[in-house]
Formats: sequence, structure tokens, C-alpha cells
Amino acid sequence: MLFARLLKHIVNAGRLTVIDAGGIEHTFSGTTGPSITIRLHDKALHWKLFINPELYLGEAYMDGTLTVEDDDIYDFLQFATSNMERVPTHPVMDWVGRLDSIFRRIQQYNPVSRARKNVAHHYDLSGELYDLFLDRDRQYSCAYFTDPSVDLDTAQLDKKRHIAAKLMLEPDMEVLDIGCGWGGLALYLAEAAGVKVTGLTLSQEQLSVARERARRRGLEDRVSFHLRDYREQTGTFDRIVSVGMFEHVGVTHYQAYFSAVQRLLNDKGVALIHTIGRSDVPRATNRWIRKYIFPGGYIPALSEMMTNIEGTGLVTCDVEVLRLHYAETLKHWRGRFAANRDKAKEIYDERFCRMWEFYLAASEVSFRHMDNVVFQVQLARKRDTLPLTRDYITEWEERLRHDDKSATGGGAAA
Repeated sequence: MLFARLLKHIVNAGRLTVIDAGGIEHTFSGTTGPSITIRLHDKALHWKLFINPELYLGEAYMDGTLTVEDDDIYDFLQFATSNMERVPTHPVMDWVGRLDSIFRRIQQYNPVSRARKNVAHHYDLSGELYDLFLDRDRQYSCAYFTDPSVDLDTAQLDKKRHIAAKLMLEPDMEVLDIGCGWGGLALYLAEAAGVKVTGLTLSQEQLSVARERARRRGLEDRVSFHLRDYREQTGTFDRIVSVGMFEHVGVTHYQAYFSAVQRLLNDKGVALIHTIGRSDVPRATNRWIRKYIFPGGYIPALSEMMTNIEGTGLVTCDVEVLRLHYAETLKHWRGRFAANRDKAKEIYDERFCRMWEFYLAASEVSFRHMDNVVFQVQLARKRDTLPLTRDYITEWEERLRHDDKSATGGGAAA
């Protein structure tokens, strides 16, 4: 079995048993650690998983041609990635990765028409699906865990406060939310800080939900949502915020993106870009994720962002790296999806459920054992717009926390 060559290279802790398509057991072991057994039901996987495990592992799990005995897919991916942390990349995987990286600019070519199609692929899924695993405000991005014991709703509210504090909002400021999702952050900023928000999305489903939420909360005069690409936006704003959208820009368009941010900010403006990033060198998007979950998506290295920011004249005021916050967020999402799996199957089917399980599990381990992190990059037109120390962030968060509790009689705001 060709796949065995790869596993001999990877497994250095714990014990992995692979039952191949012919029923033969292959065991790989290292130092003391967990024990995992997987079964292959298709002989083609004997070579496919050696040539390109990044793509074919996820496909095999989706199709049921790879199953995990007595455990789940998260346990296997946790086992594999924790082992891969300790060893150099196998030469074959390294070669495939380098080849893929050569074409990453083509893969991330996202003109407006393609960007809309790529967004629809993921974000125009049934709203019922997202209600099964997200918090009650449908925050589909990294939460902010001030304490590992807090629940998901609290952590997502703390994320919104953290972002609002970095923006230093004042009443009646004009705020642009690029990639507003279902509107949760825009509505929070309007209510908590009394600002006016223009939200942009390329998802018709998200647009409908966001507008209805604004109507129900009586905020239509302060928050407006539009089906519009950031390249199409006009005017100037006091603040710009973008959460979980930069991953969809595409490396080919970074200069255009940051030039748009610079163009849309007024002289005293501040922008906060919150995005998944790489702590390692630039590389291509995972093939399975690119094919099934986020077509056109790309996770940037900080060097790629900075090179393009420097060319615009924007001043980088602060960069915060959230390391394990997204791993904890995904742990909550994965648990909630598992608890509601039967409902998800009613909406879609078994193969979709297996795809989503793999997506959530693979994403979580990528933040625990690989190079995925979250960057919050704060930008301004002028170097003296913001305070010289970070103390103001904590002060603003405390004030917002007090205001939120007062507005809800001691509870958390949605």
C-alpha cells in the first residue's frame, strides 16, 4: 500500500491502524500517545492518499470510502496534524504544495462577477443550517475568548466589543462594514455607539436577513445594507471595518482592496481588518477547502498584507494576533453541529453532513497544530489619529460592557 510510505514518515507519537480495502491491517506507532483506527473501502485510496492526501482525504470521508473506527474524524485529524507538527513535510507533499503555490494567483483571481459566484457558493446556503451551529447573532467569524470557560454567545459579544473599542467610535460617525454577513456587527455598532453603518455583502441570502433584522430593531434609519462589492462603493467614511471578508479577496486583488480602503477613509479615518492569516510563509489554499467550501478563498501571510498596505500610504497602527481563539470558536461550532446533525441531514443529506463535519474538524486542527491564526490589522490615514498606547482599548471595552449590561438589564446584548 503506497499510502503506508507517507504514514511511516508522519507517525511518531501514538498508534495508527489502517485497515486497507483488502481487509489487511497496517500498524504505525511511535512514542506513547492515542490509538486510532481507520478503514479504507476503496483500493484507489491506497495511492490517492499518498499522492494528494490534502484533497482525497476529505473526499473519501465525504463519500464514506474512509471511515474512522470507534472515534470520529476530528480524533483522526487531531492525531495526524499533531504528529505532522513534529516532522518535516514528506517530499511528495512538499512537491505537490510547491506546484500548487505556483498557480495561487490564478486560483485567487476574483473579479466582481466571480467574487459574487464564490460568495453564493457558501453564504447562500440555507439560513437554517447556520442557525444549527452559530451563536444567536450569527457571527460567522472568530470569537474573542477573554476566558476559556465563557460560552460562545459571550465570546462573540466580546469580539464585537473588542473591535468597537479599536475603532474608537463617536456618535453619528459614518462606518463602512465590508463583508457585513447577516448584519450582527453593524447592528451592534449602531446600538452600542450610535453610529451610522453602511454594510456590504455579495450574498443575497445575507442581505435579506440583515435588512429584516434592521427593520425589526428599528434601525433602518441608522443601518443600511447593500448587495455591493467593495470596489463599487463610493463616498468617504470615518471608520471602516471588515471581519472575515479579506479571506475572499484573493491575493491578486490585495492592492486594489487596500487602495479602496485608503480611498474610502476620510483624513481622520481608522480601519480595522480582521482576517484569518498564516503565521508561516505564503502558500496555496488547501485543495479540498478550495474545491468544496470556499472557492476563490485565500489565507494570507502577514507579509502579503503588509507589502500591499505599504503601497497605499496607509499607516499601520496596530497588529494583534489571535492564536487559539478560532480553535475554541470552531470547537463550539463543531459540538453544536454534532448535536443538530439530524436536522442538518433533513435540510441537505448525509454527504453534506460529512462534508461539514470534515470542514469544521479540519479547520479546528489547523488552528491548533498548523499555521492558521487570526490577524486584526488597524490602519489609519494619519499617524496621530489614535492614542499612543493600547490602554484605550481596555477602557473602551469596559465602558461598552457596562453600557451593554445597562441596556439589557444586566444580560448580554445579542
